[in-house]
Amino acid sequence: MSENELLAFRERWKQELTNKTNPDLSCNVFKGQSSREDHKLKRYFEDFGHNKRPQGIKQNEVSQERRTGLEDAGLSSADPQKEDQPEYVSIAEGLLDGRTSPLLERIQEETTRRKRQYNRLTNACSTSMQQQPKRKVNKGDKLVDQLIQDLNETNDIPFFDIELPYELALKIFQYLGRTELGRCAQVSKVWGVLAEDEVLWFRLCLKEGYHRSACVSDSPCWKSTLRDCRRSENTIRSNWKNRVGSISQLQYELGKVLCDVSSCDSFVVAGYTSGDVRLWNTLHWDSAASYLKPSPLTADVTPRPHAGPVSVNDTVAVAAYNDGCVDVWSTETGQEPVHHLQLPGMVNTLALSLDSPTMAIASGLDVRLEQSDDRGYWRTLCQATLPKPVETMVLVPESGGRRGDSGPLVALSAGETVYLLAPEDAEPRVLHNVYGHPVTCLDASASHAALGVKSCGWAMNDGGNKVQVYRLDTGQLEVSVGNAAGDFSCVNLRDSPPHLLVCGNKDRRVRVFDLRTGSSVTSLYAHHMGVTSVQTDDWKIVSGGGEGLVCVWEMRMGAKLWEMHNRHPVRHVRFNASTLVTANIPDEKTPRGACITDDDLTAHRRHRGVICHYDFSEDSTSQDHVLPICRSNYVESSGYNYNIGLAVPYDILSGSHPSH
Repeated sequence: MSENELLAFRERWKQELTNKTNPDLSCNVFKGQSSREDHKLKRYFEDFGHNKRPQGIKQNEVSQERRTGLEDAGLSSADPQKEDQPEYVSIAEGLLDGRTSPLLERIQEETTRRKRQYNRLTNACSTSMQQQPKRKVNKGDKLVDQLIQDLNETNDIPFFDIELPYELALKIFQYLGRTELGRCAQVSKVWGVLAEDEVLWFRLCLKEGYHRSACVSDSPCWKSTLRDCRRSENTIRSNWKNRVGSISQLQYELGKVLCDVSSCDSFVVAGYTSGDVRLWNTLHWDSAASYLKPSPLTADVTPRPHAGPVSVNDTVAVAAYNDGCVDVWSTETGQEPVHHLQLPGMVNTLALSLDSPTMAIASGLDVRLEQSDDRGYWRTLCQATLPKPVETMVLVPESGGRRGDSGPLVALSAGETVYLLAPEDAEPRVLHNVYGHPVTCLDASASHAALGVKSCGWAMNDGGNKVQVYRLDTGQLEVSVGNAAGDFSCVNLRDSPPHLLVCGNKDRRVRVFDLRTGSSVTSLYAHHMGVTSVQTDDWKIVSGGGEGLVCVWEMRMGAKLWEMHNRHPVRHVRFNASTLVTANIPDEKTPRGACITDDDLTAHRRHRGVICHYDFSEDSTSQDHVLPICRSNYVESSGYNYNIGLAVPYDILSGSHPSH
C-alpha cells in the first residue's frame, strides 16, 4: 500500500467515526451492484466485517490505525505501546527476525503476492465507496464493532508454514504417519516440502522395523526405500499364502540317521548317528556345507557316539554326544572346535542363548551354565544338582529389561517342578511345583515363562490339562489357559506376537490364546497323530505333526493355506519373514531289516529323515528360466505341488531317483 493510499484510508476512517451519518460498508456498499468487480469487493468487505484481517496489512499498520481511531473517539490508552505489543507478539517477532529457513524465498514470494492482491482490492474499494449511497449508523455500535475487530486482528495466529521456522514445523510433522504425510503433501507446495523431508521417512522406516542399523545418509530417498520394503513384504506374504517359492533339502548322505536339528536366522546345524555334525549357511548356497570336526581328544573313538542334541545362534554352534562330550564351534571359522567339555554322563538336553555365546547343559541330575568372554575364553558361571533329571531347558532372552544388568537366566523343568537358575543365586529358585502334575513342555520370553501342566485323577474335573504363564521377576502365576483332555506337547512364547501364546496338544489341535484376557483366539484341528512343533506370527501359524505333515494356517480365518508331507515326525519348525526350515527326524535311530545289506544304512533314504528349507522371497522363482516341474526332485508323494520352484535342476538328479 502506498503512503498516499494509507493517508486517504485513515482520513475516511476518521470521518466515519466523527460524523453521525456514515455509510454502512457491511450492508449497503454492494446494494444494487451486479458487476464482477463489485462482487469481489462485496466478498472482501464481508470478510472484513467477520473479523478477518485483509491479507497484506502489516501488524504495525493495524496497530497505528487502531490507535488513531481510539484517540479520535476519546479512548486513548495510557500506554499504547504496551497495549499494541503483547508479550507473545514481541517473542514471535524476535523468533522471526533470527530464523534460518529454506522456505524464506517462498515466504517472500507469498508476501509479495498477497500485497498485490490487497492493492487491487483497495483500489476497487475506493472506486465503489465513491459510488455507494450513505446511511445513518449508530456511532457507539460502530466503535464497539471496530474495537472487537481490531482485537481479533491482534490475536490472530499466522499460518505456521508461512511464518513458523522450518525446524519447528518439522518437529510437528514427525508425529504424523504415512497416510497423514501423504495428505499433507497435497495441501500446498510448502507443506509438500515438509512432508518429503528425509528425516521423517527415515524415522518411519525404523518405526516399522526396516533397516534398524542404518543411518539417514545410507539412502538417497527414504520414502522410496520404505515403499520398496512394504512392497516386498506384501509380495512375500502373497507367496506364503499361495505357496510360491523355492524348496531345497539339506542332505548329508554319509550321516546315516538324523538325530537333531537347530536353526537360527540363516544357520542350520544337524547331528547324525554317525557322529558327524553339519552346518549350513542358507545365505551362501554357492559354498559347500561345513563339516564340523570333533575335538581331537575324541576323534579316534570307535564307534563314534551319536551327535545330539545340537543348537546354533549367530556366533557359535554346539553339539553334545552320547558319551558326555560337548563341542563348540564358531560359525565364522567352523572346522576345529573352539571349546570342548567332558561331562560324566550322557547329555539330556542343552540350551543356547540367541543373544550371546552362553549355553546351559544338563547331564543326569547336574546342570551347568557356561559363557564365553570377550577374548573367547569359556568359563563356568554356576552349577547345580537337582532331585530329578532335567527334561526341558531354555535360556531366557536377555532383552526386554527383565533383570536389568544381571547375568543369564535358565528355566528348566524336572518332573513336577520348574526351576530358575542364575549365576547370582546360590541355589535354583522354584518357579512352579504341584505334586502329581508333571510339566510336559516349557518355553520362556524376556518377561514370562509358559509351561504345560498335566492334570490327572481328580484334577481332570477342573478343566483338564492347562498352560500356566508365570512372571519371571515376581515368580507369580499371571494367567492359566486351556482345558484340553490331552497333554500339551509344545508351546511357543518367545516367537509369538505380544500378548499371544501358541501351543500344540496331543489331542490333535493347535491353540492360540490371548494372555490379556485368558481367552482362546483360535483352535485348529491340525494333525491326527498329535502336534509336535508350532510357531506363529501376527497372521499365520506353522505347525508340524507326528504323521510328518507341515501345515500353514491363516490365523484370522482359521483356514489351512497349504501343507507338505514327509515320512517322519516333524521335530523342528522355524520361520522368519521369507524363509521356513522344517526337520523330519525319525524316532527309530537304528532301523533293521530295511534291505539285504542291513549294516549299510546309507542306501536307505526313507530311514534318514529330511531337512527342508523354503524360500518365499520374490526373486527365488527366477532360476535360469527353468520351469518348476523341470526342477522337481521327485520327493513329493503327490503331483499337485508344481508351483514350488525346487532348487535342484532336473538334469542333476536324473541319474539317481529315490524309490517310493
